[in-house]
Amino acid sequence: MTNENTSQTPDNAAAGRTEDFFEEEYETAAEYHRLAAQHFADAAKHHLLAALADDEGDNDALARHAYLAYRQQLNGVQYAEIAAMNNDSLDDELDDEADNV
Repeated sequence: MTNENTSQTPDNAAAGRTEDFFEEEYETAAEYHRLAAQHFADAAKHHLLAALADDEGDNDALARHAYLAYRQQLNGVQYAEIAAMNNDSLDDELDDEADNV
């Protein structure tokens, strides 16, 4: 019996998606820094819109923009952390410093 006759079960489909996931190319540290910067810039825009809404007494818009600003900030922090963790040259420097102590 060969695999050609095997039907595509949910388990087989999940295994195929997992293999595709591991074959994907990941972004560089620079791309993560750019993504972090974009999210922080978007957070700043929403903070300004929240301030404007507060000045105008629009509590619904204030709440919405404050929430969106916070969400963008969280995303920015996540990308910044990934960028820092993917910085291989920093790891090498820290390893060299630890070896010299």
